[in-house]
Amino acid sequence: MKVTIIGAGIIGLTSAFYLQQSGVEVEIIERGSGEEGCSFGNAGYVSPSHFIPLASPGIIEAGIKFMLDSKSPFFIKPSFDLGLMKWGINFWKSSNKAKSQENALHLHSLLQLSRKKMLELSAEFDNPFGLEEKGCMMMYRKEETAHHEEEMAHQANTLGIKTTSFDHKQLKEVEPLIKDNVLGAVLYDEDCHIDPSKYMQFMRQYLSGKGVKISTNEEVLSLRSKGSKVVSLTTNKGTKSIDQLLVATGAWLPSLTKDLGENILLQAGKGYSTTIERKDSNIKRPAILVDDRIALTPLGTKMRVGGTMEIAGINTNINMNRVEGIINAVNANFTLEVPMPSKNEVWYGLRPCSPDGLPYIGVAKKHSNLYFAGGHAMLGISLAAGTGYILSQMINQSKTTIDTRPFRMDRF
Repeated sequence: MKVTIIGAGIIGLTSAFYLQQSGVEVEIIERGSGEEGCSFGNAGYVSPSHFIPLASPGIIEAGIKFMLDSKSPFFIKPSFDLGLMKWGINFWKSSNKAKSQENALHLHSLLQLSRKKMLELSAEFDNPFGLEEKGCMMMYRKEETAHHEEEMAHQANTLGIKTTSFDHKQLKEVEPLIKDNVLGAVLYDEDCHIDPSKYMQFMRQYLSGKGVKISTNEEVLSLRSKGSKVVSLTTNKGTKSIDQLLVATGAWLPSLTKDLGENILLQAGKGYSTTIERKDSNIKRPAILVDDRIALTPLGTKMRVGGTMEIAGINTNINMNRVEGIINAVNANFTLEVPMPSKNEVWYGLRPCSPDGLPYIGVAKKHSNLYFAGGHAMLGISLAAGTGYILSQMINQSKTTIDTRPFRMDRF
């Protein structure tokens, strides 16, 4: 069996890793250089703490409020696009308490599996991508946020996720750079982080060394099917026959497969980050500024800060107002005095967001040899190892480690 993978992001490469280890021949096709996209400039979190899906109670109300602020962390550009409207309706339907709690359990299962497999990868290869098990701090400045975070910690504890609460004085002892207005934090002890660029570099080198062909700057133009199977694909470099096909193209997933009748509800959610040199002083461990929805990660002598969820279609625009909101949030919580970056110092990535906050993992609706891996939103790093592992099991027709029905393609 040969599996062709479209997409050399973290999901595509990690899936290729487990498929290659199972004895399958693998080829990867990537439209770009393979050195850009969401897999590179993100916070690098491997986060069991993120078990609450994006579609959750209160998100609609918060989104309406945020849309009135040009520097806010969340924005949906109004549009009469039919795909966006269908996505929005299903997002609203998934944001109630009962559905969110149900989906949280499914997300928790995949997050736990993914963390386990990521730790195994780190141990097997002597940690080539800088994995650190320092946990992640959920910091807050407001009393209402403190109550919410304690409720979240309680919910996490019921799932077996360990947390530790800090008041301001206790937090100051372990994170000296916080300002006096930071009331406290909840530490999710099991959270880890990696250097995303090192992970991507390791995977590419490993796979190439194992004979996996990675074709870059090769754009898939069309897919051709016959009956219930995809039989070939055509790129800007020619036509290739297909045995088994895995599409892991992130935000571009719907546009690539709609001609096959595989209509997938997915929206691109743009996020921004900038990486700052902090040789003299840096934060001690990853932190999320809950009131501002901003993430910070120490990466050696550097610190990466990022955030926002800007749903405005696929575009390359960089909204510096939202970048300013990120920087202002960091300076409101820490004594770091982070300067406003120039536009060429800002990275952006298009996160692929499903309506219910769960990824799509599995076989297509209408084609038996077509598989998908997408819709991981802000959890691409966190879910990569688990996604790749169960996809390998699926394609090899093996029993999957966890129940994959919640991630099926036909749930909308």
